[in-house]
Amino acid sequence: MERPFIHKLARMAGNKPTDIPGNVDFQNPAEARAWTEEAESKKPWREEFFRTFARELASTGAEELSVLELGSGPGFLAQRILEVLPHAVYTALDYSPAMHELARQRLGSLSGGVRFVETNFKLPDWNLGMPTFDAVISMQSVHEVRHKSRVPSLYARVRKLLHKGGLFLMCDHFAGEGGQTDNELYMTIDEQRQALENAGFSGVTLLLQDHGLALWRAQVA
Repeated sequence: MERPFIHKLARMAGNKPTDIPGNVDFQNPAEARAWTEEAESKKPWREEFFRTFARELASTGAEELSVLELGSGPGFLAQRILEVLPHAVYTALDYSPAMHELARQRLGSLSGGVRFVETNFKLPDWNLGMPTFDAVISMQSVHEVRHKSRVPSLYARVRKLLHKGGLFLMCDHFAGEGGQTDNELYMTIDEQRQALENAGFSGVTLLLQDHGLALWRAQVA
């Protein structure tokens, strides 16, 4: 049975909720670079999240793991993962060509095997025509659907892109104690768990929670 908050989110989605505006234009090269430099210098604690992503993917034992990263940005996470799994078949999905260019610069020779896809996962048909993957990952980007009522449908599409036994690693801000105050843009910890479970994922596990971010592991049974 679906949880009550899912019904609430469905009603909100039916009413076409207004986007919660962001404060950075990631398609603007100057703003994208400024955001990247600030994130790198002022958020060193994110390294533990990057290491956890890489460790979880490495634990699958598959060297040529097919990975899709949603909201891949300037390549922070891709760099850490490809350093550990250089033979991973990596797809970096982002709607910003400016971010893709920053990622190519960051990855250098590691970018040779990366497929860069320019599309917006907020769109309802973003996943059409895409192959399936061993893993889908996302670091601090799910909220870019700009309203939490859209997250359940995003998770449902992610699940369709995963092989049986496939892994979904999702890290994002959460609302509530220790997190964000905007409870229209961000889900609470309980809502994040429920949304993953209602999308049909199994083994939903909170791996790491720190500095207002929560990293989840979920699988396709």
